[in-house]
Amino acid sequence: MTKDEPILKFFDYKHLPTYLQEVSKEFHDLAQHIVNKLPDNEERAFALRKLLEAKDCAVRAKLYTD
Repeated sequence: MTKDEPILKFFDYKHLPTYLQEVSKEFHDLAQHIVNKLPDNEERAFALRKLLEAKDCAVRAKLYTD
């Protein structure tokens, strides 16, 4: 069960084309895991923000190669 965390909406991936879903899904799953396993504190929030930044970079990298 996933706890309520507003930043998780930015990890949605099903609206993306299939070739970008393949990249983005892993970040979505990791974000869910972080929210479910780590305590709600500033460090978890920072980890999620950095993960979101990494996800955005990975999706852009895939765009540049296809």
